[in-house]
This record gives sequence, structure tokens and C-alpha cells, in this order.
Amino acid sequence: MRNPLSDKVMSIEPSGIRRFFDIASEMKDVISLGVGEPDFDTPWHIRDEGIYSLEKGRTFYTSNSGLKELREEISNYLGRRYHLQYDPLHEILVTVGGSEGIDIALRAMLNPGDEVLIPQPCYVSYLPCTVLADGVPVTIELKEENEFRLTKEELEEKITDRTKVLILPFPNNPTGAVMRREDLEAVAEVVIRHDLFVLSDEIYSELTYQEDHVSIASLPGMRERTLTINGFSKSYAMTGWRLGYICGPQEIVAQMMKIHQFAIMCAPTTSQYAAVQALKNGDGDVAQMREAYNQRRRFLMHEFKRMGLKCFEPFGAFYVFPSIKEFGLSSDEFAMRLLEEEHVAVVPGSAFGSCGEGFLRISYAYSIEALKVALGRMERFMERLRAQKKG
Repeated sequence: MRNPLSDKVMSIEPSGIRRFFDIASEMKDVISLGVGEPDFDTPWHIRDEGIYSLEKGRTFYTSNSGLKELREEISNYLGRRYHLQYDPLHEILVTVGGSEGIDIALRAMLNPGDEVLIPQPCYVSYLPCTVLADGVPVTIELKEENEFRLTKEELEEKITDRTKVLILPFPNNPTGAVMRREDLEAVAEVVIRHDLFVLSDEIYSELTYQEDHVSIASLPGMRERTLTINGFSKSYAMTGWRLGYICGPQEIVAQMMKIHQFAIMCAPTTSQYAAVQALKNGDGDVAQMREAYNQRRRFLMHEFKRMGLKCFEPFGAFYVFPSIKEFGLSSDEFAMRLLEEEHVAVVPGSAFGSCGEGFLRISYAYSIEALKVALGRMERFMERLRAQKKG
């Protein structure tokens, strides 16, 4: 029989994150610190608006681009929060989560052989989506000594005459790193000089703890060459509603719309009505959740210092990325033994690119109580490793 499968799809590895949670789901008494999902319920007034839309029979397709009211609220939100101005009719597309935005943006922009620069460690979808769009992924290894920020020197070194797109994944999953305005200005100068385009994934933009998020699209000369991805999953605790959006120049958004139109039709109608409520009246909810995350972040950093576990201080998202190089185990080995011996699930840093080797991703989207128990088990595990190393 002829092989029914695509060679391209077969060449892509499954997500390195899921393997640990498939194992953990079969074990008892496991505390998982790996899932990148808020532990908060979607705020009630947002859920209530979704319920109300169902009660009113609003169960039909929306415009392919999304509800006009929602696109207008997205435009208002980006204007007041990040000083970005987008035409709701032609420059905003509502998607099924931010993940769809990544996929259709790359498919709309890339020709076979175009190179995409992907700073790593990073979210697991960028590289396979580039391959599926017939692009060539070129990774940039970010360094702990630079707090996992992208520098202009690292960017310049990887640019060739085939480079077309830079993915800018900040605030970063898995490291929690952020890019300050001066960092972005240096990157923007290189991007403009080499005539590149930027896919800026800003899904964690509301979750910064030192200073307000700056979008690279707001810098001079960058709006016309940037696609900005955002959504509702992280900041509004709406992961299961599957709703995001992508904003950018009309000529690019129009082509993305064609892919979205044929593959998806439109984002879920109920979710869109709920998202209007989120943008209109959800600022207080976001602030409350952000403060809770910040409290957990500070707790983890304090405990890591006490335990002697090296970790740079992250100021974005809800992840920490401690180094486990002292133990002489690979990230995969450390995470597997921690799961088997102490029933704590974390994600090996290598799941986010080879330069993540020697690190772990730990999510603090969990209660302080759960974090205390998990860290107690982790400390016990590390003490055994240190004792074995001395012996």
C-alpha cells in the first residue's frame, strides 16, 4: 500500500511537553507544575456574558474576521494599553487562540525556502509551524547571562539574504524573560535595516511585574512590518474559550483571512461575546490575577535562593527557568526522576529547544499551598542528588 502520510508532517516531533503529563496523568498524588494554564476560573461576569449570548440564541456564524464589536474593543484596548492603533475593519482578525494566528501568519507570509529566525528557548509551536509553511527555521540561542533577552548582535549574526521573518516571543514562555524598550529599539534598528518582518507573540503582555509591556509595533518604522499576536487565554484565564487575535498591515491580514476563511470559517461565537465583556470590564480581574502571580513568583525566587538552586529572576509570564546543571543530569533525566521519585511534574528545558538543556520550566499558575508542597518534594530530591554527588 502507498504511504498515506506526508513526509513533512512525519518529520515533525510531537510536543516535548505532553509526554510528561501523559505519564503524570496515570500516577497518583502528582503535583504538576508544568501546564501553562491559569489556575483561576474565568471571571464570572465574562462567563455570564457567554451564557447570556447562548440564552439569546446567538449561536450563528459571525463575520470571518470576527464580531465587529469585538474588533472595535480590541482596537480600543490596544490603543489605551500599548499605544497601538489598528483599523478594526481591515487590520484585526479574530482567531481560534493565538496559536492559529501563528500558523496562518507564517503560511500567508512565507514562500518555500524563506528563513524564519526563532529565538530559543521558546514556545514549541514556532518551529513546526514554520516547517508546515515551507519555511526554513533558523534558531537563535538566547543566553542566561543576557537574561534570555534577544540582543541585536545575536540577531545580526543569523541574518542571511533568505531571512524574511523574525519571531519575537516576549514575554517569554518558558523563561519568563521580557524585552525592555531599549532592547526592542536595538532589535528594531536591525530589522528595518535588513527589511525584515516581525511576528510578535504578546500573549503574556499583561503579565509583567517590573515595568509595563512595550510592543515592538509601537516603535517608529515598525508598525508596517509587524504582526502582533495576542489573546484572552492567559490574561483573562480563558484558555478553553479558544480565542485570540492578530493585528497588522491590511495587505497581510487580508491574505491571512483567506486561510482562516477556508480552514476555520470563524472563531467560536459564544467566546467572542464573552471577550467583548472581558475587554470592556476586565481590567480589574487582570490586575488581581497579575498580583497573585507576582506573589507566587517572589515566593519561588525566595525559595530557590534558600535551596541553593540557581535561577535568574524573570519579570514576565508565569514561568521560572531554574538551572539544574550542577546535578550532572540532563533536563529530561532530572524531570523524569523527579516525577517518578517525588511525584512532581515539571517540563525539561530541552522541550523548548536544545539551548534549554540544563534547565527546567516551572509554572507558578498554581496556589501557594501547592507550590509549597511541590517545592518541599523537589528540595528533598535535590538533597539526595547532592548527597550522592558528594559520596
